[in-house]
Amino acid sequence: MPSVPVPEPGTWQAPAALEQHLYELLTGHAAAEWENAEAAEEAQGDLTLAYLEALAEDLVYVPFRREETSRDPGKRTFHVYDTRVGRLVAVYTRGMLPRPHPHLVFESYTLADLADDLPRDVAGIAVDNQTPCAMLLSADSEERQVWRALHQEHWDADAHAETLVTLRTGAPPRGPLLHGLALGAHMCFVNGEAWNNPHYHGLGLSIEHERLAKWWGVTDRAQWQEIQRRLLAREVTPWYWEFVLDTRTALAHRSGEGRLQAVDATAWRECVELTLRERAAQLPEDEIGPDWEEFVRHVVGLVGKVLRYEGRFRADGLLAPDAGVRSVAAWDIGRASMMARWGYGARFATRAEMREAVVEASGAARSAHTSWHDFSAGYALGRCLHFDDEEFGDWYLEMLAAHRALTTEADSPWSTVPFHLPRQATPGE
Repeated sequence: MPSVPVPEPGTWQAPAALEQHLYELLTGHAAAEWENAEAAEEAQGDLTLAYLEALAEDLVYVPFRREETSRDPGKRTFHVYDTRVGRLVAVYTRGMLPRPHPHLVFESYTLADLADDLPRDVAGIAVDNQTPCAMLLSADSEERQVWRALHQEHWDADAHAETLVTLRTGAPPRGPLLHGLALGAHMCFVNGEAWNNPHYHGLGLSIEHERLAKWWGVTDRAQWQEIQRRLLAREVTPWYWEFVLDTRTALAHRSGEGRLQAVDATAWRECVELTLRERAAQLPEDEIGPDWEEFVRHVVGLVGKVLRYEGRFRADGLLAPDAGVRSVAAWDIGRASMMARWGYGARFATRAEMREAVVEASGAARSAHTSWHDFSAGYALGRCLHFDDEEFGDWYLEMLAAHRALTTEADSPWSTVPFHLPRQATPGE
């Protein structure tokens, strides 16, 4: 469980904004003086309400023994502490969660869900116990009604989406591990999760299992290992996306200018088709499937699709006016960085495996891309080719918002983590 010594008043640096806010509420209250007991009691009530309002805007996390939790909240066994003030359950805010442990897991709750699911005989919750932002809150029936009302007033499921979150404490130092975590910044921005957090819990064990199953078909350790391997090897993205981009790069260098935009679109299409047919001519006839001509048309058609996306990227500032997308390697590599964390949060991966995969992703990204901007353009194009189908809808707009935040905000990894690392850099913690 977390255990953070209480420093001198007002000197603690909280890991994230919520904990900082709770800490400031508590220290401000502790430093104040009141005229009489009635004023002090009223101030305590105001403090409790403000603290609860902050909790109502985010998720809270409850620890469970691995064998005592379930995807069905009604089947979970809460760990209840018998204390001199009654039966208590420990509750933590997101920024105070410790390193994932194989046998101790966390499940997320809204304040309303917590009011409904806590056992009736639980008298209170100890929020962020043994930390500088700790508070003991009553959980009697009247207070639980207050929690439900505050949830209705303050909860917004999308409030934290499309937000750049950076941990102030607990992040690794500069090096391949931090660099590898930064590769997942696009998806962390979309989900409102800290990009530099090496102790990933996501939305709690059960929801992380659900998300991996829904989006990746991953339901156990072996499946996680396989998809992690394929992402790091860049085998998930169709090979011909990179083939089309590599063809343009070769034409650009052949012309002597080296500029991607200088390549004629017609010449690019013709080279793509000619190369495909030359490769097919070297194969046995029975290996050429009946959909071969359709496949060739599809791959050649990617030239126009890439050009149209690049045009939109330049208009929106995702690409520089004279730039093109060199590679979509970032699409697999960025997801590999996140998959390592997802597997760790789901307890399919060990801490060592997560770190190793993130560091490997760092090396792969630095080999395939030249800068954070180059990486971002490749990631955005890969995501759009995968999901967007030239609709320029949410799949694209999320990437545009992420790119703008990552290029402008002071806490962005692109402002704080060099894309190219010194040779002597070590993984670090």
